[in-house]
Amino acid sequence: MSFSRYSFTPNIKNDLGKSFKSTSKTNVRIRNAIFKGLIDFNVHTIQEGERLDSLSYLYYGSSEYWWIIAAASGIGWSLQVPPGTILQIPGSVNEVIRYVR
Repeated sequence: MSFSRYSFTPNIKNDLGKSFKSTSKTNVRIRNAIFKGLIDFNVHTIQEGERLDSLSYLYYGSSEYWWIIAAASGIGWSLQVPPGTILQIPGSVNEVIRYVR
């Protein structure tokens, strides 16, 4: 069995239900939009035992959007980050999706 480099790449669905893959370009667009103030975000400091998927569930109601938090915060593709890491968490998944499509 072989895997492509996109095997574990999250799918994004736009407002029309069309699905596309998140790529490094998508991540750069999200990070740049946060940096330029084009996407509203909340600041969250990681506490002991917190993970990006659990924060995604807390902020968005679904753990599947952890990668948006990772992209916005410029921390790569890791669910676990050290305590004290400061995250930029976009206020709306829909706003992120509209910006990157």
